[in-house]
Amino acid sequence: MALSVRVEYADQRKLRTRNTAGYRAAHWPIWIWVFFLAPGPLTFDLFERGGSARNLAWLSLVLVGTGTAALFGKLPGAEPAPYILRFTEDRPNPRYRRICYTFAWNALLNFAALNLAGLAWAAATGQWRMKQIYAHGYTPVLIVILLLGAFGILPRVRRSTQGEGSERRYFYGTVWSVTAAQTILLVLWKTLPKNHTTDIVKLAVYCAVLIAMGALAAYGVVPRTRPILPGEVMVAD
Repeated sequence: MALSVRVEYADQRKLRTRNTAGYRAAHWPIWIWVFFLAPGPLTFDLFERGGSARNLAWLSLVLVGTGTAALFGKLPGAEPAPYILRFTEDRPNPRYRRICYTFAWNALLNFAALNLAGLAWAAATGQWRMKQIYAHGYTPVLIVILLLGAFGILPRVRRSTQGEGSERRYFYGTVWSVTAAQTILLVLWKTLPKNHTTDIVKLAVYCAVLIAMGALAAYGVVPRTRPILPGEVMVAD
């Protein structure tokens, strides 16, 4: 039996006109993580050798910056009230949303792509060059993503929020796929012996999880990945 994409209708969604304090606070750690990951080579050092004074200093800056933005309602999900209520309404996408989601895309795509490159190199050659890949590859990819965000090309970073009903599913589908693949990769890295065979296994599993979770997201199986069809009102998280 052929699979069909699960959908939601905007007028069937519960309308939320205010965000509770707990809801707003729960979004703050998300954006702490997004911006903490922004300096990729520094993050690589954290996972390679453990924390350092530089990591702590950067975390302190991120805490202050994101905390201040959250208090003033300038973080997605931390606003006093949802910004997007009507599905088809052509509203300007606020600058803070565009900046935050641009860096969120970087946290998702940059690390996933570089890890994939490192796994593919190890599987092909039997040698690990992950540090070199991050040192030379992270910044160019970051610049490309920032440019895509600046020109409003990335989903949820466009100048209008009119396409939010479909754009949110691309974003959360990527979140599900990358998070699941990266988590399983970390488990395999910690548990499997270090040899060429397990390098190939890690690459195969990593790709399989990305593809499987991407397929589930495409069909709207996992949360927040169903397209929202036009109706009266909607609330976008």
